[in-house]
Amino acid sequence: MLLSMTGFGKRVDLLPGKKLTVEMKSLNSKQLDLSVKLPVAYRHLEPKVREVVARRLQRGKVDLNVWIEATGTQLNQPLSTDFNVEVLKVLKSRIEEVSATLGIGAPSDWYQVFMRFPDSLHSDSGLAEASETEVSELMESLGKCVDSLMCYRGAEGEKLESFFAHRIDRIRALLDEVPRWECERVAKIKSRLEENLAKLHQIDFDKGRLEQELIFYIEKLDINEEKQRLAQHLDYFMETVNGSNPGQGKKLGFIAQEMGREINTLGSKSNHAELQKIVVQMKDELEQIKEQVLNVM
Repeated sequence: MLLSMTGFGKRVDLLPGKKLTVEMKSLNSKQLDLSVKLPVAYRHLEPKVREVVARRLQRGKVDLNVWIEATGTQLNQPLSTDFNVEVLKVLKSRIEEVSATLGIGAPSDWYQVFMRFPDSLHSDSGLAEASETEVSELMESLGKCVDSLMCYRGAEGEKLESFFAHRIDRIRALLDEVPRWECERVAKIKSRLEENLAKLHQIDFDKGRLEQELIFYIEKLDINEEKQRLAQHLDYFMETVNGSNPGQGKKLGFIAQEMGREINTLGSKSNHAELQKIVVQMKDELEQIKEQVLNVM
């Protein structure tokens, strides 16, 4: 079963007087690139949070946001966050000085200006660490949020499986068309060589040696090995897709590279217009596979 690196998870839990929200989203990345934003009261838990997320998600560019909102009876209690009046006095004085120096008018909306400065507010509760109960609730919510994101990844992985199966079947069908043109291709190459040699009237040559050289040349253009190896790569790709072990993304990328090598060799040896068209169509299918392989964990 494939897992996509694209995912989203959200968990909302009610604590006494608070609402805890944990939100997580992930995109594709070669390694785990984790960004964590926690409230001040929970920042000492960041190493533990990172450990939990890294163990489960393994790869991807992940953004984790946690925030807390006051609810219920806490809304009727005195605000723990208030204006830092002393700082506001200094800010107002400095802004008025700058306005006078530059000859520009003072702001029309002082509150909007003040809110741009982080020191204009101070919070008493934000400095206190969360209780053990709150820490336990956070870790439980985090685990459930990761579960939700992994379910999302699984659903996206099923879509990728269907996508890959369709593209691989398409390449396999194109490969089955190659023998249709192969005999005609060899005959045309041999005929063209003989026609060119027939134009050399005044040059005597050993026809037996010519036959040997023709056989050698045609063997160099033989594509049976490339067809066989490409067919094997197609089978191996789908075996990996249907495998039970997670984390197949990098392996699928390597197999896709090998498929590309065989398709390119087919193109360089084909010397036939219809075979070149088949090769171009194979490359188109393979490029779509490569794009989506980047999303596989």
